[in-house]
Amino acid sequence: MANILLSEASGTACPGELPSLRLRRTWSNQNYSQFNWTSHSPDNAEEERTEEGDTDWDLREKPLTMALKRAAWQVQHSQAPVVSNKDSWKRKKTKTFRKVKNNSRELLYVLSLWRKSLQKIGGNFGGGVQSYFVFLRFLVVLNFVSFLLIAAFVLIPSIVFRSVESSYTNSTGPEGCRKYEPHPPGLVLFYNYFLDLLSGTGFMEYSYLFYGYYSNTMVEDRDFSYNIPLAYLFTALFYFGFCLLCIILRMGRAVRVAIATGGGDVGNYSMIVFTGWDYSCLGDQATKLKQKNIHYRLQVDLEEQRIKRKAAALTLCEKITLYSLRVLMGILSLGLICSAFICIGLATNFSQENSDKEGILGLILEYLPSIVITTGNFLVPLLCDQIAKVEKYSPSNTVILALLRAVVLRLLSLVVLLYTLWNQITCGGDNKSEECNLCQYNHKDYPCWETRVGQEMYKLTLFDVLIHFALLILVEFPRRIVVDHSSSKLARWLGRQEFVVPANVLLLVYGQTVVWTGALFCPLLPLINTIKFICLFYFKKITLFYNCQPAHKTFRSTNSAFFFLLVLFIGWCWATAVMVYSLAVIHPSFSCGPFRFFRTMWSIIPTSFYSLHQSSQEFLFFVGSQAFLIPVFVLAVVGLCYFISLSAVYGNSVALMRLQLKREGRDKQFLVKQIEELSKKLHIPTHNTTVQN
Repeated sequence: MANILLSEASGTACPGELPSLRLRRTWSNQNYSQFNWTSHSPDNAEEERTEEGDTDWDLREKPLTMALKRAAWQVQHSQAPVVSNKDSWKRKKTKTFRKVKNNSRELLYVLSLWRKSLQKIGGNFGGGVQSYFVFLRFLVVLNFVSFLLIAAFVLIPSIVFRSVESSYTNSTGPEGCRKYEPHPPGLVLFYNYFLDLLSGTGFMEYSYLFYGYYSNTMVEDRDFSYNIPLAYLFTALFYFGFCLLCIILRMGRAVRVAIATGGGDVGNYSMIVFTGWDYSCLGDQATKLKQKNIHYRLQVDLEEQRIKRKAAALTLCEKITLYSLRVLMGILSLGLICSAFICIGLATNFSQENSDKEGILGLILEYLPSIVITTGNFLVPLLCDQIAKVEKYSPSNTVILALLRAVVLRLLSLVVLLYTLWNQITCGGDNKSEECNLCQYNHKDYPCWETRVGQEMYKLTLFDVLIHFALLILVEFPRRIVVDHSSSKLARWLGRQEFVVPANVLLLVYGQTVVWTGALFCPLLPLINTIKFICLFYFKKITLFYNCQPAHKTFRSTNSAFFFLLVLFIGWCWATAVMVYSLAVIHPSFSCGPFRFFRTMWSIIPTSFYSLHQSSQEFLFFVGSQAFLIPVFVLAVVGLCYFISLSAVYGNSVALMRLQLKREGRDKQFLVKQIEELSKKLHIPTHNTTVQN
């Protein structure tokens, strides 16, 4: 009867769309008989021997049961076709390569940094919080590899060649511009060493940590030559290029994940339901963590849908009121950010004007810009979070808006700091003024201005670590103790803190931007940042499990991961602009550094170019000529057009498949309604009524 009803419904509604169940079974049986059980026969061996996994993919595409697929696989692999030695060697090579590739992936997975900790974090606090720690791990690896690059080409050669007295002597600059005494005269008290460690002055100033200690050494031998200034410059350029490559690759992965989820709630829900479970979970603990992770991801989707439905139900007057309120709150948050910039500029000017102070007071004055920047970065986002509650955005949009405001605050605070330093180093860009006329920069107050800029970035990095440690000991642990052991209204209102992902991510982006900005002037800053991020990982992990509670409003980590990297890319662009301006415009210090002999840091490139052999010069001239660049540009454009077209084709295919799925779903719903109507007309009891009876 069910088959009759199904055939009648399909005939009345959509003829030919859905066959009967018996006919579909007949088709399936026909498919079983049509399968090529001897796909490894000698006739088609040439096609099958190219890839060993082709038959496996053939089996996966066939509409067979698992028992038949297993039997077909055994039949195919039991046959041994006659192959030549060359083909046999190719198959063994392909198999060995695939095995090495799989083993390498498994080894990298086992040796991945903080793998178990990340799994535990994702299970207890959701994918949003886990994405923060994954992002932190990426920055740790990035900084450590960057330090290895700098150490291999700059640090180790400088240490080795330090004893070699083959360096340029700068006798072209004015006599007054070559005075630089970083070591204070006379005896130094013991506590001054501690102050120097915190401020980067004294014994720290003239060390491998900062730009001023590196000399313009050039070692030449019959079979070997090494130019420290050239290596210093190219290492900085390769360092920035390597970081850009890592960011782009990471962004590509995040985009692929976002596209795989369909860019919407339905695709993300389907991905969670059908591919969310990890069947390699072993033990009760891993299973519970995975269940919690899926629970949090579904909670995010439901929260997003609830807010969207609520926003769609607003009337016109309510929408006008809401949008007007959002505009006013945006103006208020912008005013808070601008006031923070004014305070940073005033603090930097006051600190530089009183840089001759000594002792604890001098240390406080040196850290005054860092203190003001940190205070502004703490208070302004806190006030903006309260403003965001009034604006009533969705969780994902709230995260993105908070990130944008924090990005503007933190990156532009660095802009204000560096602009204030630039204004004092270059006399406001006026090289003809009294302070800058002799040396083209303010040598009196900044005899080695590159080291001074590196010291500011060093203090910002070190102060960030100290602030995190102080907050953990003095604020977060006492707050947890008070909340857990007190029943007062204040303790209940205060509650345990929540792990705010946007603010913590911006701390990472801000710290990495500081490192990129100061890497040219403080080459060991990536190493310091690696140690800082490792300490920060354990600080945040401790405070997450012992002092925090799961957030009441979670957010989707798929789109946020891409946005985190986009913000990091903005920081990289800002640091690159600072580096390019320092290389091409500002005159290097006459008294320190590897570029003291040149008018600009970039001047070493043409100087070294004309010292090459004639054939090398001709080759580089050809690479930079139109005859080489125009064909390369044309090929790049053709390749870009090809990939854009391919992406468009894939996008259209995915859109058509989604449309087809929607239509099939509607057809099935229509057929079910037709069956119910026919059942009522023919007075046939349905399954639900039978169960109730």
